[in-house]
Amino acid sequence: MDKLLAMKVFTKVVEMNSFARAADALDIPRASATTIIKNLEANLHTRLMQRTTRRLNLTPEGAGYYERCVRVLADIDEIEDSLANVVKGPRGKLRVDMPGSLGRLIVMPRLEEFRERHPHVELMLGFGDRQVDLIQEGVDCALRVGNLDDSTLVARRLGSLSTITAASPAYLARYGEPRSLEELDQHVAVHYFSSRTGRTLGLNFDVNGESRDMKMNGGLAVNDADAYVMCGVNGAGIIQAPLFMLASHVEAGDLKEILAPWKVRSMPLSAVYPHNRHLAPKVRVFVEWVAEICAQSPLAFARNRPPIDRTRDDPAVATQSPLPADEVYSDEMDMAVST
Repeated sequence: MDKLLAMKVFTKVVEMNSFARAADALDIPRASATTIIKNLEANLHTRLMQRTTRRLNLTPEGAGYYERCVRVLADIDEIEDSLANVVKGPRGKLRVDMPGSLGRLIVMPRLEEFRERHPHVELMLGFGDRQVDLIQEGVDCALRVGNLDDSTLVARRLGSLSTITAASPAYLARYGEPRSLEELDQHVAVHYFSSRTGRTLGLNFDVNGESRDMKMNGGLAVNDADAYVMCGVNGAGIIQAPLFMLASHVEAGDLKEILAPWKVRSMPLSAVYPHNRHLAPKVRVFVEWVAEICAQSPLAFARNRPPIDRTRDDPAVATQSPLPADEVYSDEMDMAVST
């Protein structure tokens, strides 16, 4: 039997908890995956997993074998990648998942640059606000916004996304423009809720170096970033989102930035990948390229505002000192650009 193939099938079945999904990921017939595992167990004279109608559970022997297979396959991949990299550069199929807005506005406009640099990398790009399970869904790398609480993933910080507060001219004509945080009690916000946790997020500002959540009125909540922005454009309420998502609407006059003197928490952008796999050259070059284009985008990274003497225009806000504060990371803001 082909032991290397058997090890690949076995590890993929374990990671995806499914013979069918593992076979699809490896591009082999589904029946073959089952046959290969049966032959592997027969060859090893031990049962590696317990099969039920709903789940696969590793036996103690299977768990130990899985850990060894992961190390062996990683070593083989690293050797092959290093040799291939010398001759032709990074190569192979690379599956990446990212929030739709980030992909559409930041990544896609410059994607041909990456393809020209690395013609042997076959890209499979997934877009959406849903946070995928990298291991079970066979994703090599994902771009995520907000705090990362999954200890099974390795992360590389790419930067912080500048965020602004905005409302449409129609909304401002109806409710007036707020000049202080206290005046937000008289206003309505569009809410965003996390697909993963169901938690609804409100507006947030840094006041005197501390993060301050504003509990806003509003009877509308969405879990899609583009829909969230369009709700703001249509006058449904005040919104708060990454600058790169709102800039074109502000320039077109569909939105107006409000409460500019108050610093809004920036959103960390990270690239993540499973810790039990070595960082393959194809993953590394993609992550480095994304970091490069983000650094070159004036709409991606947090910007510095010039000092504003707000007390001259509005004495009522003199005590609300929006001084530059340390960055406060969003714990749920998967909307931006998913969790």
